Amino acid sequence: MRATENGGSDTRVSSHRDVQLGISSVKNDGHFRHGRIEISDAGYHKRDVAFQVTVLARMLRSKFDRKVIGLNVTRSQWAMIAVVARTPGASQRMIAEVLEMTEASAGRLIDRLCADGLLERRERDDDRRAHAVHVTDAAAPLLAKLAQIAKENEQEMLAGIPSEDIDRLEDLLNRVYENIARDRL
Repeated sequence: MRATENGGSDTRVSSHRDVQLGISSVKNDGHFRHGRIEISDAGYHKRDVAFQVTVLARMLRSKFDRKVIGLNVTRSQWAMIAVVARTPGASQRMIAEVLEMTEASAGRLIDRLCADGLLERRERDDDRRAHAVHVTDAAAPLLAKLAQIAKENEQEMLAGIPSEDIDRLEDLLNRVYENIARDRL
């Protein structure tokens, strides 16, 4: 790594095309530079879109993590609480699938959040072997703070984009989701 004229740094890499990664970019000359996501090789268009979605998702999670650090909650914890709040009464299995973790890991995390008083397990009427997971009233202040941070992030992320374009983006992302979900069946 070496310093640049503007006080930043460059890192040598091997690359044959222009690809920008998050806040850094790889150029044909083999240096990282600060910039925005921009893929220039038309031959890789579909793969580049998937790559951009992956980078954007990582950037959004990191930004959210930085903003919630003062709430003393980990990414796994806030993700679990958010999933349970959106799907009250979900089973441990369903929550594990949504969070892409094992049922055992989800169970341990649910146990921890139950011990902290943020979640609770209730017997299910339709299956006494399974429990329904719910948020507790004690989780309400945390959920409100998480929702406010999420709203601020969405406003920053979508600033300057007309609502028609946001609607179109949502439609396209839903179609992508459906295509991927169909492969999981």
